[in-house]
Amino acid sequence: MKTLIAAAGLSLVASAALADDHMAPMVEAMDQDVSNGVVSATKVVAPENGWMVVHRTDAEMAPGPVVGYAPLRAGETMDVAAILQEDVMPGDMLMLMVHSEEGGMTTGMFEYTLGATEDGPIKPGGDLVMSVITAE
Repeated sequence: MKTLIAAAGLSLVASAALADDHMAPMVEAMDQDVSNGVVSATKVVAPENGWMVVHRTDAEMAPGPVVGYAPLRAGETMDVAAILQEDVMPGDMLMLMVHSEEGGMTTGMFEYTLGATEDGPIKPGGDLVMSVITAE
């Protein structure tokens, strides 16, 4: 009986780990005050190590220039904070997007520039993984 209970417990742990590995990529963020020079996502799920990249955007919802980034671990990460590299004013729209670590020359160094393939955005199913917020 103990073996059966232990096996069931291990099965549940393995199932939970498998579920975590297969969570859909996402960025969860809210409008926020960025006067301290930091923008945060409350939760990011990434399929691999990479980056949460902060792009400027507008009503057209196209990713614009990069104004900040933070490293991501594969899986679920809570409270991801990126230091802004230029001023962001109240009312500015920011797109927080998951980028890959693939294609760059150096692992652990953010190498993306707008339109490049190095450390570019992930696109499961052809869609960007992102959330748009407004700076307050």
